[in-house]
Amino acid sequence: MAQTITFLGAAETVTGSRHLLTLNGHKVLVDCGLFQGGRELRDRNWIPFQVDLKELECIVITHAHLDHIGYLPKLVRMGYDGPIYATPATIELAKISLPDSGRLQEEDAHIHNKHDLGNHKPALPLYTEADAYHCLKLFRPVHYYQNHGLPGNANFRSLPAGHILGSAFAEIYFENGERILMSGDLGRFNTPIIKDPTSIDYSEYLVVESTYGDRLHAHEDTEGKLAAILNDAFRNGSVVLVPSFAIGRTQELLYFINNLEKRGAIPRIPIYIDSPMATNTTGVYARAKEEHDSDMKLALSNNEDPLHPANVQFVRDFEQSKALNSQRGPMVVIAGSGMANGGRIVHHLLHHLSDPNCVVLFTGYQAEGTMGRRLIEGAQEVKILGNHIPVAAKVEKLNSLSAHADQGEILDWLSKFKTPPKRTFIVHGEPPAQAVLLEKIKERFGWDVVIPKQGEQFDLG
Repeated sequence: MAQTITFLGAAETVTGSRHLLTLNGHKVLVDCGLFQGGRELRDRNWIPFQVDLKELECIVITHAHLDHIGYLPKLVRMGYDGPIYATPATIELAKISLPDSGRLQEEDAHIHNKHDLGNHKPALPLYTEADAYHCLKLFRPVHYYQNHGLPGNANFRSLPAGHILGSAFAEIYFENGERILMSGDLGRFNTPIIKDPTSIDYSEYLVVESTYGDRLHAHEDTEGKLAAILNDAFRNGSVVLVPSFAIGRTQELLYFINNLEKRGAIPRIPIYIDSPMATNTTGVYARAKEEHDSDMKLALSNNEDPLHPANVQFVRDFEQSKALNSQRGPMVVIAGSGMANGGRIVHHLLHHLSDPNCVVLFTGYQAEGTMGRRLIEGAQEVKILGNHIPVAAKVEKLNSLSAHADQGEILDWLSKFKTPPKRTFIVHGEPPAQAVLLEKIKERFGWDVVIPKQGEQFDLG
């Protein structure tokens, strides 16, 4: 029987990664992410799942970001009870991020009901913290390069993807010996803490992300720009708010700040990691020695802690978080979510966006429809928890600090293929980025490339 792939998410959008493989009649899902961003995207999380869960036999996860795993508790709540395969580090991060996601959804529903916000009365969480813990029981570890069987006489192995801790390419072999490589999110070379992406030279089919398919990351001096912002904040007594992803980005920021302190390039400014998830994640990053690159290994062997600047404090308690809003600068508050569309950073923005002495520092991609996108595009006013807040704060962005490969890095990675894939599918990008990357791949390599639409199915031999 033939193999097929159906794109149930991350099709003409950067979020909601869900790819269904049918292998000799057996159904395997690769990634099971939340749709994030504007209302239209978030509403997709409430649409009934398009697969009969009695027929879905297993799930393969590429990494622990919520747009790749965040729908799992909902799926399990609806009746899925099969195995969920992931690398050990991804499982450790999922133990942190999924309960946190459930807890935040419960908190957000409570706030919406308390303030009579939104159209749904009463507001309900997509799933709860308890649902997330139940889901975690189904995870099964698969180490890098370890072959593991799949239904339909298939098998797969995970290869380092260089995106975040535990991130992997899923290389899935069909019964006929052909394979499909699912890139998940493609990381970058020479980034701190974790290993570089694996070079691939052959696969019959390829699914590749395109978040930055139409642009190149700025070649800016990341540490230099960060030092300038922090030195200005120290002189001016500013509050620096950093909407940051708890997994990956927060740890990179701590690594850079620690480096700057060691060199004497910045003063010891108070830093608050206002996120229980980021706090726990930082511990996982420090312990996951099999994931570390050579620089991280060297620092740890010298009894250094590269993720712990001098004046960093990890904030767990919500009352502690609220107290930060009445604290004067200079200080740095790093909190989720990274696109400022939820989490504790929203409350800090509510209190500080109207202050011209405040600095809001973005460190990653801001999806269409998010408050982060509106702020970096120069919005003069935003609506937060029903309040119209004027934007007087200075908005900055570190343009080179991304965990996603840019167009040039994607093309360089693809150039290692010795034989063209039979077909390459471009996912996980907004339509303009996907269209540009498609043309670049055709122009440079002459490959058969397609941009799948939501729900579209393709034969794989």
